[in-house]
This record gives sequence, structure tokens and C-alpha cells, in this order.
Amino acid sequence: MKFTYSNPTVIHFGQGKIAAVAKAIDPARKVLVIYGGGSIKTNGVYDQVAAALAGRQWREFGGVEPNPTVETLDQAVALIRQEGLDYILAVGGGSVIDGSKYVAAAARYDGDGWDIPTRKHKVVDALPLGAVLTLPATGSESNNGAVITRRATHDKLAFSSDAVFPRFAVLDPDVIKSLPERQIANGLVDAFVHVCEQYITYPAQAWVQDGYAETLLRNLVNLALQFKERDNDAWRANFMWTANQALNGLIGAGAPQDWATHMIGHELTAAYGIDHARTLAIVQPALLRDRLDDKKVKLAQMGRAVFGLAPDVDLAQRAIAAIEQLFRGLGVPVRLSEAGVTDASAPERVAASIEKHGLTKLGEKGAITPEVVKRIVAAAA
Repeated sequence: MKFTYSNPTVIHFGQGKIAAVAKAIDPARKVLVIYGGGSIKTNGVYDQVAAALAGRQWREFGGVEPNPTVETLDQAVALIRQEGLDYILAVGGGSVIDGSKYVAAAARYDGDGWDIPTRKHKVVDALPLGAVLTLPATGSESNNGAVITRRATHDKLAFSSDAVFPRFAVLDPDVIKSLPERQIANGLVDAFVHVCEQYITYPAQAWVQDGYAETLLRNLVNLALQFKERDNDAWRANFMWTANQALNGLIGAGAPQDWATHMIGHELTAAYGIDHARTLAIVQPALLRDRLDDKKVKLAQMGRAVFGLAPDVDLAQRAIAAIEQLFRGLGVPVRLSEAGVTDASAPERVAASIEKHGLTKLGEKGAITPEVVKRIVAAAA
């Protein structure tokens, strides 16, 4: 267990905390507020942000997609350069925050911005950014990663850099009140799989990371079980904080990580437009069953510690079934066909794209090749 861990993001958590933006950003900064489809203008978030930025120079840029595209984000980069803006405030969920990280990095790079997710350019400098979270799910508000899509080629790629850690993040659980049920369910699934990618690998004697991961997973299971009674402050606060902790770097520090479910899921989103979280729910059970021999010890541990299953020789398999049941209980599909995808060529298409992107040794042991990906997608059909 060897690691260097730092998380520099200052968290402002609780009801009414959007007002903290006023002190979190230097008044001399020229701010670009980046947001998505405009729901922040109907749920009160935009007004709170505007009040916090009163008396300052700021512009706004809306229209960032649920899977943020470089085509849209490059327009924000151009606006920054044109107006001489020097601080970004992302107001939205993971897609808006991811997109803002790209904008922050691309604004300090003279080349083609797509060089960033393709790793042709290593990001060592970026504009400072803060975040006001409106949808708990990805943890992007306090980590250094982002996922960006290029619409023209159906590519969806990730990048990371400490330069794009948000300087601060506001987490006000009240923003969840106006979210559609589908988005909240997706957020639960996304956070759950984030923890799993850092936990369902193999035993590594990382007791703190394992124990905290199991606490987060139990929280998410309880939140899912109480989903129909979610209209209360405690549910919202615990969901928002758990989703944040699922991917802030702590539980993965010094522990083996997988992320194959995410990489395969990204290809499904790029190819078929399925919600990100739903691709995870479709891929994960099939992947776990395919890699059962590699993961059965941790799956059995999860079965006992998270789902309270009785020990037996099939405990690992029952843990996978419990995960699948959890997703189904939230109304989230666990098969491609349930998501409306019946393309018989999907396994070959996804495997070919995985290979094109150089992701030929996925998983904690590098054992998930394009051929294995093909098998997993076929099993998820």
C-alpha cells in the first residue's frame, strides 16, 4: 500500500451554501459561469449564483450537453479568449463540471483542444475553476478527472490532471428537490459503480479503503431502498455526500482499481446514446460474471459486508445478483435490449472502438482484452 494522496478542493456543504461563492472567488476575477440545459434558471440556482456574483464582471455560457462535446466546449474556450475571462464557475452536474475542466485546460493550450483527452497534450496548467453541484453522481466536483465526447467521430474519452481540481465546490442538498426521478436514480447507480470499480478487485490488505468503501456502498443501498421516500433533508444530504466521497480519490488510494465497466460504458454511450449510468448498470453484472474467478473473494466480502448475505459456496454469484436487483429496483435497465438497443453487431462495434482507443488491457490485472469486451457486451445483450 503505497500512495500520495491530496484533495485540494474546499467543500461548502449544506443548505444555503451557494452564497459561499461570493467569498470563494476573488472579486477581481472575470468569471465565466458554465451550465447545461437551463434548468438552473427555473429551480432558483441561477438566481442564487447571480446574487453571489453581484457587482463582479461575469458572463454565462449555457448548453453543455449531458455528454459534453468538444464542439460545444470549444465555443466556451473562444468566449474566454475573446472576453479575457480568467475564472470558471461550473454550475451543474458531472457533465457540466467535466466540460468546465476541459475548458479550463484548453483555454491555456494553443493547440487543438481534442489533444487533451487523446493524451497528445499533458495538462499542467489550467484556469482556476469552482463548482456548484446540481446533480450528485460523478464526484467530479472534487476530483481531477473528466470525460469528453467528440460528436463528429462518436469518441468519448477521459483525461485527468491535478491542474483541473476545482478550487472549491458548493454542495447544497436542496438542489436535488427539483431533479427528475430518472436523474436521481442514475446518480445512485453512477456513485455505486464508482465505489465498486475501486473495491471489487482482489484483496490488497487496504483495510481503511475497504471499510470506507463498504460504508459508502451500504449508504447507497439504503438510499436506493428508501428511494420512494426520498423527499426529506436527510436523504438528500446523505446522497449528495456519499456520491462525493465515492470518487474523491480516497478509497482508491493504495488499492487496485478496475474501471473497465466505465470504459466499456463510455463506448456504449458514444455509439447508442444511452445514459452513462445506465451503461454501467448494463455492463457491470455481465463483466463481474465474466471475471468471477478474479473477483470472487471481494465479491463474497461485499455480499457479507454490504448486502448481509449468508456465507456459502455461491456467495460471490449471489452478490452479483444482489447488485442486479438493486439496479432493477431503481428502474434502471441491466440489459442492452432493456435500453432499446438490439443491434446484433454491438459486441464487435464496442470491441473495435475499445481497440481503436488503445484500451487493450483493461481491468485491475489488464486481462480484459477487446475479445473479452466482445464477450461481455454479448452477455449484456
